[in-house]
Amino acid sequence: MTSRLLQRSLGSPDYDGIRQALRDDTSTPVISVRGLEVRVAVLPLFTHDGRQAVRVSSTEPLTHVLVGVDSASGRDVTLLVPEVDAPRVLTLESRDDAGVVGSARITVTPQRKWSVYVVHHSHLDIGYTDPQGTVLRHHLDYLDAALRLAEETASWPDDAKFRWTVESSMPAVKWLAARPAEMVESFVQRGREGVIEVTALPFQLHTEACSTEELHRQLRFTRRFGFPVTSAMHTDVPGAVVGLVDALSQAGVRYLAAAHNWAGRSVPYLHGGDKLTRPFRWRAPSGNELIVWFTDTPHGMAYMEGNTVGLTDSYELADDLLPRYLSALATRGYPYGPGTFGWQGPDAPREPYELDVLHLRVQGAHADNAGPSIVPASIARRWNEEWAYPRLRSAVNSDFFQHVEERYLDRLAVHKGDWTDWWADGLGSGARPLGYVRRAQSALRVAETLHTLAGADATEEIDAAYDKVALFNEHTWGAANPWEDAEEAGDSGGLQWTRKSSGAYQAQDDAADLLHAAVRRFAAALSEAGTEGGPLASFAVFNPATRARTDVVRTFLPRDVVGVEVPIALVDARTGETVPHHEEFVDPDDWPTRPIGRHVHAVVPDVPGYGYVRLDVVPGDAQAPEPVDLGDSPAIENEFFRVAYDVREGYISSIFDKRAGRELVNGDAAAGFGQYVYDQYATAPHFNHLSGHVGAHDRTLLGDRAIGRHATITKCQRTAIGEKLVVELHGKGVDWIRTTIELHYGVPRLDLTYQLAKQGTPAKEAVFLAFPFAAGPATAWELTGGVGGPDVPRVPGSAEYMLPIRHWIAFEDPELTIAWATLEAPLVQLGTIHMPYAPFPPTLDHEDGTVYSWALNNIWDTNFPAQQQGETTFRYAVTSDVGAAGRRLGAAAAAGLTEPFVGALITDSPAATETYASVDHPDVLITSIGKDSVRLQSLAAEPVEATITMPGREPVEVRLPACGVAVIGGRAHEDR
Repeated sequence: MTSRLLQRSLGSPDYDGIRQALRDDTSTPVISVRGLEVRVAVLPLFTHDGRQAVRVSSTEPLTHVLVGVDSASGRDVTLLVPEVDAPRVLTLESRDDAGVVGSARITVTPQRKWSVYVVHHSHLDIGYTDPQGTVLRHHLDYLDAALRLAEETASWPDDAKFRWTVESSMPAVKWLAARPAEMVESFVQRGREGVIEVTALPFQLHTEACSTEELHRQLRFTRRFGFPVTSAMHTDVPGAVVGLVDALSQAGVRYLAAAHNWAGRSVPYLHGGDKLTRPFRWRAPSGNELIVWFTDTPHGMAYMEGNTVGLTDSYELADDLLPRYLSALATRGYPYGPGTFGWQGPDAPREPYELDVLHLRVQGAHADNAGPSIVPASIARRWNEEWAYPRLRSAVNSDFFQHVEERYLDRLAVHKGDWTDWWADGLGSGARPLGYVRRAQSALRVAETLHTLAGADATEEIDAAYDKVALFNEHTWGAANPWEDAEEAGDSGGLQWTRKSSGAYQAQDDAADLLHAAVRRFAAALSEAGTEGGPLASFAVFNPATRARTDVVRTFLPRDVVGVEVPIALVDARTGETVPHHEEFVDPDDWPTRPIGRHVHAVVPDVPGYGYVRLDVVPGDAQAPEPVDLGDSPAIENEFFRVAYDVREGYISSIFDKRAGRELVNGDAAAGFGQYVYDQYATAPHFNHLSGHVGAHDRTLLGDRAIGRHATITKCQRTAIGEKLVVELHGKGVDWIRTTIELHYGVPRLDLTYQLAKQGTPAKEAVFLAFPFAAGPATAWELTGGVGGPDVPRVPGSAEYMLPIRHWIAFEDPELTIAWATLEAPLVQLGTIHMPYAPFPPTLDHEDGTVYSWALNNIWDTNFPAQQQGETTFRYAVTSDVGAAGRRLGAAAAAGLTEPFVGALITDSPAATETYASVDHPDVLITSIGKDSVRLQSLAAEPVEATITMPGREPVEVRLPACGVAVIGGRAHEDR
């Protein structure tokens, strides 16, 4: 057995293979005699005295002579010729001791004079290579080292001085809080001098997992460092939401360096990525834009270009490879040839790179989380002594962009829309904690608003909770080998996921605590403003959405406020009319560990947006009626919809819109409405990056597909507030599936809840919930910071087989608009289910109106958890309306999930109703009210003007750009 037998052969790029491919692809064989080969490369290398380079390599040592010009001996030699401004033909003779082995005519062509900005940084994976705490401590050490290296090279030529770019600002924030004042001052001074740059993003985010408000808040640190923050780096994650453009722009950031790691799982070149020129201007619908650079590699070497061409190893290796790389950029599109920079896909020719300036990332070692090294700066120093061009500059990130902005801005292509992330499918690998985080995102907005309305400033606590939410949305979801459970390094999967998932649960707990406190403060403030006496108690039912609506409130009446034996009625204080309600008693024998009293459910009509309605609790004539058992009837209804369930097939067979007289379900679809679909794949678990090596051009790797079966109706009942049907099914991959279908009287919305008792397995799997609508293609969907749609531009090369949405999708036709919304599960596939391996072929015939909610999966083999289990909840909503605008109806459908009514128990009697904020444009939403600020977001595809009205203040007129965000009153990015 030889070592070659054990070399990895799964197709991952390795440096030796990539480098040799680069050599081969950038040189031409000119002599071949008796097994001897001589290759020639004309390279963009210029000496200080005006000569340019021809590099000659041979399989044996020879003397190579450019007749009448230059000669040298060896296997690899550099011959110098006077700089040419037009092609010049010369004769090459290759000689050994016996004389001329062979000769050839070669053409020396004019070459570009490059400027290469070498940007030294460390890619921050919070985890992956080590447990999270270990990684972060190392990054603080790296800043210590960066300061020392900056001091050591302060006297070097300016282009060669050690410079360091802090890829993610979080380590810098932690470092500033943990170092003595003199080190902090030195750091700030180096920042002002342009020797150290801190970039804007706190860490590398799955931006599609972020809420819009969360994304903006994570940039509040950009004013903390004592010097401007003008650039950001987006590393590893192959895509970003369109809302990132607005968020960065509002934080004063103009530049974005992206290094997309395709990891073999992505096929951007099949979706226009080969036409995406660089740099380019990325423009949001608002008109805000960034200058974007993205790295060249289409595989897993994304932020290792500089390492690949030798800039971390030695001057000699860089001297060999860097000129070849520049030559390839100038003359050929990628792929340069099989294996070069890890390219494994089909031939997708690309136009040569146009500019003579290059942004080249380098890390101190060939690894993630690598520390700083003096080697790149040392190479730059020696290089610039040896060569006039290319000129190497040890640079910070923004140096390159300033150069491009000054010289080439008008030449750059403009691309618009979402840069949809190819890695978003990984979000389904942690469905339960992801759901908790998405609930927290909603709760935090409401909590901040209620604290503010109560006169309390909870900004610091809200920001801290958002930071925990964002930290879960950081892109490192697991170890290099997540199925292992070691204590350190890349096998520490168990430890890393324990910390990662616990952060999500803690974030949700913090959000719930903040909302719990906010409701009590809000209630106390209202009680203080009210009059004593009157009803037994009251509830202020607060609507945290922008528009007035009728909806359900679920609140709690403690036994010590009103005894459970006392019959009660609820009275709308505005009208004096009784509001029907339903009660659920907390029996101390059943729940001795929980507060005793009754949960009160009521449908409250026309509650103003960002306002409340007072419901008075008064003595009733009799106890609230018990639910009416509807028996085994598989149908429920209210004024708006009639819903029927097919028990034999295990799905909803009909949703009939009574107002429109129209069926919403496509009865001819491949899957039933709300049907549980379980796929298993014929790929093996526990092989690092296996999913990046697997290609699927048909359904061969779809090992099994199963659906939920053996449905049993466990509850079908009518209460004073609506009707409910609960069905339990069995299916592969789960112990059980519980489906709850609810219609509430007066509420034009169908609510669906799916609870899965998930079984853990390392086998590759995915769960879908199908929603086939009797409609045409989706016309709009909510994104973080924007709205997508079939006619909305995307950045070329974006993922197309799936969508990571925020909450809603709309279907519009001249007769009816339908909206579908999700709370916990953001991943959807429209029209079909695709194989989860590149190039992601469909497994079903396409159906325009079908939404497949991709609830969970474990198809990744690294960086994401290898399996998931436990009870997991997914909530959805469906509504329809004649003539409604899709974006508005989508937002209304989502509001029932993301902005439920809040019931605050009050002891005195304030005003019967009050509105705290309103906006007069139907496409503008108020997302939250903070201390001295109101945050707004527009759904409109064009700029709009809106007026914000708040009691006791002058109305404020504001112009919002298309799909834009605005803050009235400031402090959006203030360092607090």
